[in-house]
This record gives sequence, C-alpha cells and structure tokens, in this order.
Amino acid sequence: MSEIVNESLRKIAKGAVLVFIGTGIGMLLGFVSRIMVARYVTQSEFGIYSLASVLLNVFATISLLGLATGTTRQVAFYRGKEDESKVRGVVLSSINIAAISSIFFSIVLFLTSNLISVKLFHSPELTTPLRVFCIAIPFSVLIETFTSIFRGFERAEPNVYFYQILRNASFLLLLLVVILLNLAFMGVIWAFVASVVLTFAAFTVYAARKPPLVLKKERHAPISQMAKELLLFSLPLLGVIMFYLSVTWLDTLMLGYFMLPSDVGLYNAAQSLTSLFPMVLQAATFIYFPLMSQLSAKNQSEDVKRSYTVLTKWIFMATLPIFLIFVLFPEATLNILFGSRYIEAAFALRILSLGFFIQTILGASSATLAAMGHVRFIMWSVLISFIANVALAIMLIPPWGIVGAATATASAFAVTFGLLSARLYSLSKIHPFSKNFLKPAIASVALVLVIYALVKNLVSVIPFWLLPVLLILFLGVYALSVLLTRSFGKEDIMMLLTIERKLGINLTAIKRILRRFV
Repeated sequence: MSEIVNESLRKIAKGAVLVFIGTGIGMLLGFVSRIMVARYVTQSEFGIYSLASVLLNVFATISLLGLATGTTRQVAFYRGKEDESKVRGVVLSSINIAAISSIFFSIVLFLTSNLISVKLFHSPELTTPLRVFCIAIPFSVLIETFTSIFRGFERAEPNVYFYQILRNASFLLLLLVVILLNLAFMGVIWAFVASVVLTFAAFTVYAARKPPLVLKKERHAPISQMAKELLLFSLPLLGVIMFYLSVTWLDTLMLGYFMLPSDVGLYNAAQSLTSLFPMVLQAATFIYFPLMSQLSAKNQSEDVKRSYTVLTKWIFMATLPIFLIFVLFPEATLNILFGSRYIEAAFALRILSLGFFIQTILGASSATLAAMGHVRFIMWSVLISFIANVALAIMLIPPWGIVGAATATASAFAVTFGLLSARLYSLSKIHPFSKNFLKPAIASVALVLVIYALVKNLVSVIPFWLLPVLLILFLGVYALSVLLTRSFGKEDIMMLLTIERKLGINLTAIKRILRRFV
C-alpha cells in the first residue's frame, strides 16, 4: 500500500473518529430533543413542527447555492495546488455570497409564509412558526459556510463543537425550560431559533480567534473572479440539493399536502430514526472529501480507489447492526422511543431503513465523483431521481399514506446511488464489492436471521433493555464473520491503529487476535 494511501487513511480515520463521536453526541442530543417535542406536543402540532422544520431546511439549503460542498472542494483543490491567493479568494467569496443569498431567501419565505401555509398545506396554524423560523435562515447558512471553509482545511473540530454539539445541546436545554415552564407550542419554535443564533455567535468568535488562514486584502485573488468560479462549480450541485430535498424532505411536504398534520407527525417518527444512518457516512466523508480532492488535483486516481474501498467497508460495518434492528424490530423500536401511538409507522420504518442503508453504503461514490470534478453528472443523476421521486410520491401517497412516502424515498435513493456508483465504476473501475466486503456481509446476515428467529420464538414483547443488547450482539456477529472469513486486511489494521491513537485506548488484545487472521 502506497505511503500516500496510508497517510490519507490515517487522516480520514482521525477526522472520522472525531466527527463520528461529535456527530453521535449531536445526533443523540437532537434525537432526544425530537422525542421530547413529540411527547410534549400533540401529534398534529408535531406534524406542524416537522413541516416548518423541513421548510426552514429547504430555504436554508437553497440559500447555500451548493456552496457547502463547492467551498470545501475549491479550498482543498487550491491548497493541493499550493495557491494561497485563490484559497483566500474562495473563503471571502463564499461568505459574501452566503450572507446575501440567505437574507434574500429569508425575506422570501417570510412574505410567502401565509400563502404556503394556507394554499399549499391547508394549515393556517403553520404561518406563525414559519415566520419565526425565517429569523434562523441567515444564521444557519453562515454556520454551514464556516463549517465548509474549515472542512477544506481538514479541520473537523469546529463542525463538532458548534454545528453538532452546541447547536443541539442549546436547543435541548432551552426545550427543557419550555417544558418546565409549561409554555405553549410556540415556545418550542422560539427555543429552536435561539439555539441557532447562539451557535452562530459562538462560532463567529471562534473563527475570529482561530481562523484557518489570515485574510489579508492585498494577498487574495479578485473576489469577483473567485465568486464566479465558485458559483460555476457550486451551482450544478443544486441538482444534488434537489435530490436531498426530494429524499429527506419532499416526502414530508407531500404528506402535508395530501394528508393531515397528524400523518406527518407519524411519518417523522420513523424518519427521525433513519436519520441515524447518514451519521456514519457524514463522519467518514467529512475528511475523506477534501483529501480526495487534493489527490484528484495531483492525478493520483489509484490512491483514490484504494481509499474508497477501505472507507466503504468500514461504513458498512458500522451501519449494518442499526439497519438490522430497525428492519427486524420496528414495532418495538417505535414503541419504546416514541410511544404506542407511533407503532403504525413500523412498516414505513422498514422501507426507509432500506433506502437510507443503500444511501449510506454507496454514498461515498457521490463525494468521490465531486472530488474528481464530475459535478454535472451528479446534478443530472439526482435530477432524474428527483423527478422519479415526485412522480412516485404523487402516485403512492394518496392510496398508501406514509408507506407510499417511504417507498418513494427509498426508490429515489436506489436510483441515484445506483447511477452514481455505475458512473464511478465506468470512469475508474472503483467499486466497494470486493471479496473482503461480501464474505462477512453474507455470513453475518445469515447468523443474524437465526438469532432473530430465536428471539421471536422466545420473547413475545421486546423489552427496552433487549434492543441495545441485540445491537451489540449484531455488531459482534459481523466482527466474528470478518475474522472467520479472513476479510481483515492491512489497510483495516492501519485504520484501527489510527483510531486507537486518536481515542487514547489500548487495543493490544484485539490486535493480537487480528494478527492470526490477516
């Protein structure tokens, strides 16, 4: 294995560990907050909250104009070429564009909030939450922009400290205040907005004190030139944005149009659980993407290929146990976390889990193609998926409700990442399905199905404590399958060593076992 791949995997592992832990903490805090909101308000109010949150994310994402990915790629790309002047130009351009765009779209949402609520979703009670959420759009967009800049410098700490932990922790604390004071539903909305503003203020202070580079006016490329170049690269990524709108938000919006707010609340309980899947992918690709952008700038395609293969295998290993729990025990999961009134979403949870699992396993293909500069193909692929998702949602939601929405979403994931993976393979013969990937996957799934049959025969009602036990057991089954099929390679050991150093723990016993099977 080349030293370049070694170093890339070390950086990916170090960044992934930090981002995974931070993202895990942030998502846990956010998940607890969402459960608290669902239990504190009525199912209809939870539906209104979900619709308002989706619309906030839609307008904030459109405001970014693809800059979240474009800024990271361009910063990393010019760093790979050692052109510091253009790096500074990209940083300044992204901040200026994001600020202007977010304020504009915030005003647009405020002015159209009543029209959207009454004419589109037939819910006048949605108007006020939307108008309050407008305040959060510029702050949310600038937080994303700052994160993408630091990401381009392979600095994962700000993303963890502010975007993941502070934003979610502050909302949880403010939500506790709302509940203790027994405030009305709007108290939840104001608590969310306050958490975003607080996070932005803290991030701004941090960025001023610990900037990734010094922005001297006389030493950066012309802003107008860099802004044009940045937009030309980033705007095609609006196709990617349309995809994420379709698969993570469109189902909620279409349910709001065709069904009642209570149905939206029911569906979002299942969707909240499946949002755990992208956590692993986001953590793994946070550092992977800028590193692959630098390797691509240096035309080191073979190193990109080997890094992609190892990364995908580790993502699969981390997400398989969660996928199996949601697919095999959806009723128990929903009942324990959200209460018995949300058990109706069990079948939708199964379908969504499959879709998000596909996205997670093949998701690195999108980051790899973007790093290689093939953003137009990504745009057209996700545009096709977006159109298919809209068509399926229109056909399936009226007769099937939340199951139709879940089916449309899962289908969109399969179409998009099937196209992206096929394109990546045609360009560079990159694919994750090596023998070391498939052998333990097949063996572990077979063993898990045996365990599932035993549990279903012995236990009629799944208790709370059994789910985490099964999760750990499924992870152990996969690890055992990897060892017995001798699917653990030198690259995997290197990743493990990096994780060991990063976490400061002693894995000597595990390494001794692994040496016997490599």
